[in-house]
Amino acid sequence: MNKNEKFVITINRELGSGGRTVGQKLAEKLGVQFYDKAVIKGLQEKYHLTVEEIEKLKGRRHDWWAEFKYQLLNPSAKSTNLYLPRTDHEAQQPDTDAVFKAETEILNGIIADESCVVAGRSGFYIFRNHPNCLSILIQASIPFRIERLMRKQHLTEEEARDTIDKIDNMRENYVKKYTGTSRYDTRNYNLVITADHKSEDEIVDLILKYIG
Repeated sequence: MNKNEKFVITINRELGSGGRTVGQKLAEKLGVQFYDKAVIKGLQEKYHLTVEEIEKLKGRRHDWWAEFKYQLLNPSAKSTNLYLPRTDHEAQQPDTDAVFKAETEILNGIIADESCVVAGRSGFYIFRNHPNCLSILIQASIPFRIERLMRKQHLTEEEARDTIDKIDNMRENYVKKYTGTSRYDTRNYNLVITADHKSEDEIVDLILKYIG
């Protein structure tokens, strides 16, 4: 990956490995935006960004994401070229297939306009053909993950273990459904890091050294 050109770094992580924090810190170090499920879902829900609405935006302007982001950062700015938030609540809740397609369109719009770090969202698959993409998997042992979840979310050991099992299965099923591969297949990544005995800052430093 060449950090002097427009790039995207994808971080897939196991729950309790600290991968989301690593992504945030890495983006800050590189001076780029960090995007995860919360951000993408927020965009979809606030602006009703279905695939159809995104296609309308793309049809109006080639640089639709740049214009859209400007509107997000400058809510008082007036523009007749952008799709404005809908005020009605009659739209049906989109199914998971539609959500995945919309997420993919949003992410592709993002990377066409800027360098960024993306956590989850099957980024390793969506950007697999991107010419300047680095895909990272951050994993950890079960004891490490349980201990971290107990500490961060104030769970009992049993609650932490149950949560890990549930989220692991959910994420694996999601990835398999939409990518046809396993999130644990290391061939999907350029770099695999085990978080045990490392702080988030140490992992960030490892990634930065790898990038060079």
